[in-house]
Amino acid sequence: MGKKIIIISGDPNSINSELIYKCWKKISKSLKHQIILISNFQLLKKQFKKLNYPVSMIQVKNINDVGKTNKLKILNINLNFKKPFEVKDKSASEFIIKSLNTAHRLGLNENVKGIINCAISKKLLKKDRSGVTEYLALKCNVPRNSEVMLITNGVLGVAPITTHIDLRDVAKKIKKELIVHKIKSLHKCFKDLFKRNPKIGLLGLNPHNAEFRKDSEEMKFIIPSVKKLRKNGIKIKGPLISDITFVKDYNNYDVIVGMYHDQVLSPFKSIFKFDAINLTLGLKYLRVSPDHGTATNLIGKRKADPMSLIRCVEFINKFGK
Repeated sequence: MGKKIIIISGDPNSINSELIYKCWKKISKSLKHQIILISNFQLLKKQFKKLNYPVSMIQVKNINDVGKTNKLKILNINLNFKKPFEVKDKSASEFIIKSLNTAHRLGLNENVKGIINCAISKKLLKKDRSGVTEYLALKCNVPRNSEVMLITNGVLGVAPITTHIDLRDVAKKIKKELIVHKIKSLHKCFKDLFKRNPKIGLLGLNPHNAEFRKDSEEMKFIIPSVKKLRKNGIKIKGPLISDITFVKDYNNYDVIVGMYHDQVLSPFKSIFKFDAINLTLGLKYLRVSPDHGTATNLIGKRKADPMSLIRCVEFINKFGK
């Protein structure tokens, strides 16, 4: 009955059920037919009731045996939850790990267009790799540091060289080999997915690029990386100065690569708000997620913006194979 779009309901202590409902109300019937939600049927039912959201749901056992229906189709993760938004960390972690593992298995199925995971608190994941990007890369046997996090909205993309690590550890990680490896992976995956050669801007690490001191990361690692990447035919410019690039110069690039997470995500979100998705490049399947967190401060207030989740569904539908 057509290829499926898998959505993981994500962290139970979050705004995810609100976003799922709002997204479900806005998308077309044809998209509804494609969507399978990995969740806990009873928990989601309790959450929708608490939010006063009327949703027709149905449990499914096999994604290949689902006909056309406008009901929200739930592939059930069989755990017991007593309260809708007060799930203890141990139970929430078990739920998340089982959900991600199920989605990974389904993602390898040729009958799946791609996977969307709603927001997940990183404390619920295993500690060997700190985020969903890293967790699924490990499941896909992707070598460490080969996965690339790309935040994009079709106008601009941003990608960090280091992902979910503390700021104090960033400078220790910045090496020529890592920069070259990451950007080569980004270039290849971007070209394969979007069918064009991206223009890449690479930020420096330090304020004013450390005035290009000889002992700076810019001189030791970033400039040599740019030279090597250019020799490989990659359209890249840098190191760009971080505090002015997002004023207007970002319009000159398809992707701006930064040295650490918030260096590129903070200005990107300031400009584009929720109109973006988080895309992991280098996996064995297409995986995206909304570009925001669990927003526990908004639980039950019905004020959450579903735009990013809607964009995820549209993206998978357009680019999923």
